[in-house]
Amino acid sequence: MNRQDGPQRPYDVVLFGATGFVGGLTAEYLLEHAPESCRLALAGRDRKKLERLRERLAAVDPARAAELGIVTADASDPAAVRALAESAHVVASTVGPYIRYGEELVAACAEAGTDYTDLTGEPEFVDLMFLRHGARARETGARIVHACGFDSLPHDLGAYFTVRRLPEGVPLTVDGFVQAMGLVSGGTLAPSLTILARRNQAAAAARERRRHEPRPAGRRVAAPLGAPRFSKETGTWALPLPTLDPVVVRRSAEALERYGPDFRYRHYASVKTLPMALAGPVAVGAAAALAQVPPVRSWLTARYEPGRGPDARWRERGWFRLRFVGEGGGRRVFTELTGGDPGYGETAKMFAEASLCLALDDLPVTAGQVTPAVAMGDALLQRLAAADLAYRVRHAR
Repeated sequence: MNRQDGPQRPYDVVLFGATGFVGGLTAEYLLEHAPESCRLALAGRDRKKLERLRERLAAVDPARAAELGIVTADASDPAAVRALAESAHVVASTVGPYIRYGEELVAACAEAGTDYTDLTGEPEFVDLMFLRHGARARETGARIVHACGFDSLPHDLGAYFTVRRLPEGVPLTVDGFVQAMGLVSGGTLAPSLTILARRNQAAAAARERRRHEPRPAGRRVAAPLGAPRFSKETGTWALPLPTLDPVVVRRSAEALERYGPDFRYRHYASVKTLPMALAGPVAVGAAAALAQVPPVRSWLTARYEPGRGPDARWRERGWFRLRFVGEGGGRRVFTELTGGDPGYGETAKMFAEASLCLALDDLPVTAGQVTPAVAMGDALLQRLAAADLAYRVRHAR
């Protein structure tokens, strides 16, 4: 089953959480870049805020803004969320922390055969959604695609892009290196604190998923943590990053035979100097410890309210660089993706393009919980390239 097999629905893409900070940026991008034939709607729990957002978008494109639908739904209201899912071919959700506010919508999309995208970087949420709703999504044809922002879409597609430039049918390795600079909004901080505070629950969900998730037959796939080291390839210190990103890459490799009979991916933060490399793990450990203290979490969340974030002047200073080193079959390739503000401007672009890709493009037949590379692959690479986010081969031998 695919989206065309279902009943006629009034919207192609509904943006849930449109009045949040990243939601507003995504709404602007969709208004400017979605084809005129694409039927869009803004969704959230406060109709007045949605109407004010539509009025603000009228300054960008009055005629298009007037055509935007408005759907009211509270994330905790199963009936409203079900109606939301049944109104669209794709629901794109920015409403986090997803572990608190996301399950009703995933369940509704899985039941309705509706494609779903989000911005989560929460491993626990992703694993629980696989366990609780993945099977139903496979039955109805829904594609549940998590992590379609800077977590973890560019890393997943970067590994995919790199693998496609290596020989087929041989063992392959890819190392990914991340450098980025940007500011944090309240909507980003809250999920980050939730991840740090729920490490034990996340580990339990991961163990449960491993008991139920099939492994690729006759192939080996691994994403080991690796060890800190100096990377000659990038000229930086490489610190292992235990985030959702390498997990998503591993799941793409498990699903796609193109990654070869024996595939390994390692994921690193690139740091220029040794003092910064030494300070990084200390800072992360301190943040993790503080996140266990409820009053500290509450104080930080209160200081950075959801819906607020860095202004355009600060976002213009943001940047990122992703580099991938792939090897196999006697060939070595070095690929790269660079862009602007990773957490907001570029995340909104990636998120919007992924949602449009699911809604409008001719894609491989997939269903259930799938990764960006598995669900969209080449089609999304083409979309991102057209949006000035093009991967390139730096050198190969």
